[in-house]
Amino acid sequence: MGAPTFPPMTSQRPYILRALYEWVVDNGMTPHVLVDARVPGVRVPPHTVKDGQVVLNIAERAVARLEMDNDGLRFSARFGGVSQMVVVPMAAIIAIYARETGQGMALPPDLVVDDDVQADGTPDGATAIVEQDAQAPDDVPEPPKRGPHLRIVK
Repeated sequence: MGAPTFPPMTSQRPYILRALYEWVVDNGMTPHVLVDARVPGVRVPPHTVKDGQVVLNIAERAVARLEMDNDGLRFSARFGGVSQMVVVPMAAIIAIYARETGQGMALPPDLVVDDDVQADGTPDGATAIVEQDAQAPDDVPEPPKRGPHLRIVK
C-alpha cells in the first residue's frame, strides 16, 4: 500500500505576510512592503517605481480600507495629495519589514506541485515539489573570484 496522497496546499505567502504585518504593528513599528512593480496586476503610481520596485507604507495611519487576503493587498493612499487605489497581487510582494529597524523578511517563493517532473529521479506518477521561478543548478553563475577584502589598519 502506497503513501497517502493529499491535495496541494494553498500558498503560505499570504499567511506569512499577515503574521509579519501583525508582528510589526504589535511592536509599534511602521510596516512597509517591497513590491516588484513589473508583476502583472500591480497598480501603483508610476512615479513611485524605482528600478522596477516600489516600497509602500501600509500602516493604518497611511492607508485607507486596507485589505490583505490570499490574492494580495488593496488599499487607498494619498500620493502627492491625490488619493489613489493601490493593488498588489501576492506574487508581487517581495518582502515586509519594519521601517524603523529593517526587521522583517523576504517572502519565500511559492511551491508548485508539478506531476510531470521526472528528471529529478522521482518515480513515474510521483509528485515532486519544485520552487516556482527557481534556477536549475547548472544555471547558477559562479561568484566572481576576489582577493581578501580585509586589510590591516594600524
